[in-house]
Amino acid sequence: MKKLIIAGFAIAALGLTSCSDDDDATNEPIASCTDGIRNGNETGVDCGGPCADCDEDPGETPGGETPQDEDLSGLLTEDFTLTNDLIWEINGKFVVGNGATLTIEPGTIIKGREGTGSLASALIVARGGKIMAEGTAEEPIIFTSINDNIEVGQKQGSNLDENDRGLWGGVLILGNAPSSFEGDSEESQIEGIPADDDYGRYGGDVADDNSGVFKYVSIRHGGALIGSGNEINGLTLGGVGSGTVIDHIEVVGNVDDGVEWFGGTVNSSNIVVFAGGDDGLDIDQAYSGTISNAVVIQGAESDHGLEIDGPEGTLEGSFTIEDLTLIGYADSPSGEMASFRDGATGSLNNVLAMGFNSTQDVDLDGQNTADSYADGNIILSNWEIVLPEGVESVSSIFVDTTESTDFSSDATEFATAIDRDQETVGADLSVFEWTYASFKGAF
Repeated sequence: MKKLIIAGFAIAALGLTSCSDDDDATNEPIASCTDGIRNGNETGVDCGGPCADCDEDPGETPGGETPQDEDLSGLLTEDFTLTNDLIWEINGKFVVGNGATLTIEPGTIIKGREGTGSLASALIVARGGKIMAEGTAEEPIIFTSINDNIEVGQKQGSNLDENDRGLWGGVLILGNAPSSFEGDSEESQIEGIPADDDYGRYGGDVADDNSGVFKYVSIRHGGALIGSGNEINGLTLGGVGSGTVIDHIEVVGNVDDGVEWFGGTVNSSNIVVFAGGDDGLDIDQAYSGTISNAVVIQGAESDHGLEIDGPEGTLEGSFTIEDLTLIGYADSPSGEMASFRDGATGSLNNVLAMGFNSTQDVDLDGQNTADSYADGNIILSNWEIVLPEGVESVSSIFVDTTESTDFSSDATEFATAIDRDQETVGADLSVFEWTYASFKGAF
């Protein structure tokens, strides 16, 4: 294996290694790359002098061997492209730094190494960095575990399934868009990254901030533990601005949430979350974008289909979710369809929920959330519910834990009980034929 080393920043924290020739027994370094990238697939890259032959023939290692995979680690400070002709491996934290653009070709496979805590593997697009990952339905970009036997040109391997979780970290995109933080701070540290790592900062005042394009991407088997009760989401969007494109995204078998929006204004469309270990879609810190055409398919370990929190500071914002399908796991011992908490604000329109059991509901949790509903800041419209066995009316599904509002009785105005296959709302599932979830017959 050859190693692509991104250097020049936080060497101790990111665990940078040196350029190496191959995976022979000695694995002696050729030289240390301190100012750039060393990669047999790209020419003309300045590796700071000691790596003398950085512009050798593309596709060959210094010994003339065609590379089979490449290591990604450390801070990317120059534009770089991941090609689809080999397997790329994330070893620890791979950070796209301020001013750099990481381009990923359609059909590219990226595998994360195992590790927990500070050694958890993750791709992090820091503030000011940009990712241009534009897959297609025919050639999606796939992030998965090093343990996945998927090979170049394939869409799925054969040895893992949706119940294999926590085998690597995940993907985090961080931007400069407004978010609501405690104490009205303009920025904060993202969940899943240690507090002393500066590349984990997000938030600002640029509503239309552009972090690039993330399209036709499948993220599988992630959610590595970095601390007690702290795992990495499949896709984390922290303070991401409306200039960014998030479209056709799948998260499979993640330990923590499928997709989580921490503030920001980015619109997100055509989202699939399959068999997660926590919440499907999670909203925090006054996220103010629109999520359209999404489906959450619960598994045995899943918790909430939706978990929606309100602002943490005085900055307020309101999200919109439209054309959503929630598919429950009836044998799950816990979890809910959706939970609104901490003064949440937003609208949910054209929602289909089915497959849940009689203990799983939609709740307003806490007095400030009940007050938000009473003030008209939580708006539900055009819901269709396939009632769980033993539940006789939609009013039983919608619960105010404070019993201070008419949430339950109001349900008959915005929700309708239907039989399976009678739905007229929810996601257009036909657009998800490219996904692993579709391959597994999840919907």
